Amino acid sequence: MVEYRVESDTLGDVKIPADALWGPQTERSRHNFPTGKLMPLNLIRALIQLKKAAAQANFTLDNLTAEKSALIVKACNELLNLGDEELQKAFPLKIYQTGSGTQTNMNTNEVIAHVAAKLDDSVEILPNDDVNRGQSSNDIYPTAMNIVAIEAVKNLEESVQTLIAALEEKQAKYWYTVKIGRTHLQDATPLTFGQEISGWVSMLEHDLEYLRQLAPTLNELAIGGTAVGTGLNAIPGFADIIAKKMSDIYHTDFTATSNKFYGLAAHSGLNVVHGAFKSLASDMMKIANDIRFLASGPRAGNGELKIPANEPGSSIMPGKVNPTQCEAVTMAAVRVMGNDVVVTMSASQGNFEMNVFKPVLIDAFLESADLLAGTIDGFTEHLVKGLEVNEKRMEELVENSLMTVTALSPHIGYHDSAVIAQTAERNGVTLRQAALESGKVTAEQYDEWVNPLKMTNVD
Repeated sequence: MVEYRVESDTLGDVKIPADALWGPQTERSRHNFPTGKLMPLNLIRALIQLKKAAAQANFTLDNLTAEKSALIVKACNELLNLGDEELQKAFPLKIYQTGSGTQTNMNTNEVIAHVAAKLDDSVEILPNDDVNRGQSSNDIYPTAMNIVAIEAVKNLEESVQTLIAALEEKQAKYWYTVKIGRTHLQDATPLTFGQEISGWVSMLEHDLEYLRQLAPTLNELAIGGTAVGTGLNAIPGFADIIAKKMSDIYHTDFTATSNKFYGLAAHSGLNVVHGAFKSLASDMMKIANDIRFLASGPRAGNGELKIPANEPGSSIMPGKVNPTQCEAVTMAAVRVMGNDVVVTMSASQGNFEMNVFKPVLIDAFLESADLLAGTIDGFTEHLVKGLEVNEKRMEELVENSLMTVTALSPHIGYHDSAVIAQTAERNGVTLRQAALESGKVTAEQYDEWVNPLKMTNVD
């Protein structure tokens, strides 16, 4: 038998599990919204940090007694010191609840009040009047959203930087390794594998720069707007103190001076930054696909790259090696692209004074950042660092290619060069043989003009 205690809110009495740290509003939500994933714990931790800062700000501004402020701070510290598993027990609410995150805000208020009572029951701490003083779910929840989003972006940036560094090592190693180029999935002129990798590196460097340029839009905090953006019940200076404290904790230059009506009703910053996630996902899809197709085979495909054998590739085919890291990162990319639709649609739902898709928006945003960071880390460590070139295969494909004929075009003209290539293909002979038999070039001229390394214009 589960033991219960009874607490009351404005709607009446509520039975709550006796050992639960939450109160009646959390308990109602727990039953009213039972579906979906739990609210992200990093968002909960950000809310606790904000409640702690709010208590300190209210005391500084003579809006809360020293006793109450100190006890709220102590309760917040107790919670922040808990491991994820222990903290999760106190926060049972799901993402699919009220679109403002009100129930999770009240969950946080109630838990802090209950922890405070356990620490010192001689000082009454009320969830709404004390812990939530000067705040509304409508401004505190989006403030927490931006804080955790910034942290997620920083983590993702580190993963991208690590991948760039790993690719740059391969770029230097294979700078002079010639391979055949491909356009439209057909043979093209040669390039070096190092040059090809340099394109991947540049893509990622651009993605990293997009993130760095766009992320500062998340520094604008909605705190101080309270219910509809007017700041009702928030004492002057309150939001600025909190923004300063959050800046110190998260090492980010947060500001509370932005437009509060925007902060409550719109999530344009999250939307545009997630757009950069989508661009990164697109580029990771391209890089991973290039690698797995170049590594296809090893004998019945392109076979130009050798990928690490991290695990058995098949339950039935012995010795099979599959590009599993490529598959993981491309699946993550697909999810991010789907999440971009969620974020975009959610950001569009700022009806009148408040957006009411906040929980699903931040969940999709955080999932994308986490998926990209995690799969990029795995891709770097378990694939890129162990990636090798099959130089013999690359040389063979360059030798058999018809598109090296392009080097003859400036000397004998496009038309005659095309005839040589078509003849070589039709007769199943090498390009060199067809060129010499055409009478248009000598062996010495062919060897001088059709130099694959020279054709790459590599430095």
